[in-house]
Amino acid sequence: MAQSYKTLKENFVSNLSGGTVSEINWVTAVAPAAYLTWAALQSRQGYFLNYTLPAFLADFLLNVGGILLAVTMYSSKAVLLNALLVSPAALLYVLPSTIGYRKRPSKPPAKEAVESTGAKGELEPLPRRPFITIYRGAMIVVTCLAILAVDFKIFPRRFAKVETWGTSLMDVGVGSFVFSAGLVSARPILQARFAGKTSAFGSQLKSAFRVSLPLLVLGVIRLYSVKGLDYAEHVTEYGVHWNFFFTLALLPPFVALLQSVSAVIPYTGLVSILIGGLYQTILELTRLKAFILTAPRTDLLRQNREGVFSFLGYLAIFLAGQALGFDVLPRNPSQIPTRESGSQQRKRLLIRLAAWSAVWVLIFYSVTSHNIGFAFQVSRRLANQPYILWVSAFNCVQIMVFCLVETLFFPGVYMAADRISERRECEKATSRVLKAFNRNGLAVFLLANLLTGLVNLTLDTLSMSQIGAIGVLVGYAALLTGVAVALDAWNLSIKL
Repeated sequence: MAQSYKTLKENFVSNLSGGTVSEINWVTAVAPAAYLTWAALQSRQGYFLNYTLPAFLADFLLNVGGILLAVTMYSSKAVLLNALLVSPAALLYVLPSTIGYRKRPSKPPAKEAVESTGAKGELEPLPRRPFITIYRGAMIVVTCLAILAVDFKIFPRRFAKVETWGTSLMDVGVGSFVFSAGLVSARPILQARFAGKTSAFGSQLKSAFRVSLPLLVLGVIRLYSVKGLDYAEHVTEYGVHWNFFFTLALLPPFVALLQSVSAVIPYTGLVSILIGGLYQTILELTRLKAFILTAPRTDLLRQNREGVFSFLGYLAIFLAGQALGFDVLPRNPSQIPTRESGSQQRKRLLIRLAAWSAVWVLIFYSVTSHNIGFAFQVSRRLANQPYILWVSAFNCVQIMVFCLVETLFFPGVYMAADRISERRECEKATSRVLKAFNRNGLAVFLLANLLTGLVNLTLDTLSMSQIGAIGVLVGYAALLTGVAVALDAWNLSIKL
């Protein structure tokens, strides 16, 4: 008897073993390579200063189209694609600038600064970081493209989620979504500290549950939609009833609970390592690993064991992102806004990002190496310690590379003498498309899930040709980008 289409779809994304970390690094390097060319066009030619339709199309083709090519048609030629993207940037960098853009920005009139800031326009303790916006926007783009592309044959199976052991593009994408959420969660905490405000534990917990409620509702809606529409499921991903929205919903209250630990262990990064280490120890010394991987799905816990226990790993990843945010988001209060201090700011940021990257990379290889470490394997299904370390190392390196590009092409971001000029420089250094994806990331991700379901319910994705698949994916990417940019243009932020 022929298999049902649902079974064929489930088999298409099941029992996969992934690819190499080096290939994943080359594929994801397309995002900073595209930003490099965007930055060269902006800083040397001022191409995106007047944001016309051609500028929007160039922005979309570079920062969305480049990533789409990397995960489909150029999936086996990522090095070539990176070279093609970087070559125009190198040429633009050596050619004379047409706008004198790289000079130190002029200071706006004192009256304008005072009216806009109310206090001589002094710099903010928590400045905008364009490279963080670019990193988060690119991460959302990769995630949204992958969740639909995985249903087409043009998307390599080695990029899809691994069954149990191994590494893949989609595996690191899930963890990166959590890491980036942790990164920006540091901002409101830092704002409260700078304002001298303290919140009682009960108030923190109440606020956390308020954030979690919409995500919990989305998780329930997804659960009933999948079951009601008889949608194809990959049960070993999170379980029978669990989904990624439930994981996201549980993070805020657990992070609030851990705030009390910070009084004893003040370093959030250390808390992340301790949680990951303790979880890995339990996996190795008890029957928990066997329970998660092989237990029969006879009751609610056993049916959802992957989602329940992998939450510990995602919590550690969230805290790793938050630790980085505490370190790189604030400005050094001792710095005076001068050209020399701008250089010091850039150097401080790059040194800290390099240090974080080195720490996570070294610990990852010490845990996974067959020669010098424990030879543990990465498992997104378990969200074990190697997975936590890999995701943390990957994201720190990506952020450092984006910061390097920003430093090279937009030094004015760090040389501004007041808030107004700093904000202007930040706007110039930020892609409108990636800024829009970052601004309403969760809402765009939800829309991407809805569109993915619609496409899979109306089209036979397994039988489509490469040209047909690319056509659908380009239309899908254009629709998501159009919605994100429109929301940003209308100054709308949808908080979920």
